Amino acid sequence: MTSDTRAKMVAGAADLMSRRGVNATSVREVVRHTGTPRGSISHHFPGGKRQLIEDAIVFAGTQVSGPLRHLTSERGAMAGLRAFITLWKRTLEQTNYQAGCPILAVAVEEYVSDPSDQETAGGQAIQRHLLDLAQGIFADWQQILSNALKQEGLTASRARRLATLIVASVEGTVAMCRAARSAQPLEEVSHELELLLKGAIDKP
Repeated sequence: MTSDTRAKMVAGAADLMSRRGVNATSVREVVRHTGTPRGSISHHFPGGKRQLIEDAIVFAGTQVSGPLRHLTSERGAMAGLRAFITLWKRTLEQTNYQAGCPILAVAVEEYVSDPSDQETAGGQAIQRHLLDLAQGIFADWQQILSNALKQEGLTASRARRLATLIVASVEGTVAMCRAARSAQPLEEVSHELELLLKGAIDKP
């Protein structure tokens, strides 16, 4: 069983989380979704579903933070904002509005322990840990955007607040787009955020 199998299962778990949520992303469903052997779970994820979900959270976070960090460092805050929004718009449209943000799914669900979990502390301890991971991902995205805004001349406090607004606005709007089965809410929020950033950056 290769590392490719492990990576495939992690990516598949992240995809299922974005579509169905955390609790509906069972070990059985991940195996079926990815076409991997059932024994792959115990081999690659001795901690069971808990470990698989943890790795999927980290994977999903880096799928956003990597390109976002590169674009903001190379082309600035506005390019980063547009890339952040384009990523979620593409995700929505390519999945016919069936997939959203897997990190948001972690934040809004209460984890239900799975029989495969090798964890004696119970579901509440796992829940706290998963929330900490999700918060870390959100914080990373905010920090990337905040750093880009500071490079544009904004104060640290204003840059932090605007970065928080961007992440919160886009995450909430992705959920609205899924409900509406339309990208219009994201397009409208994008327009307003661009105006806000332009005004903040151009302000003498």
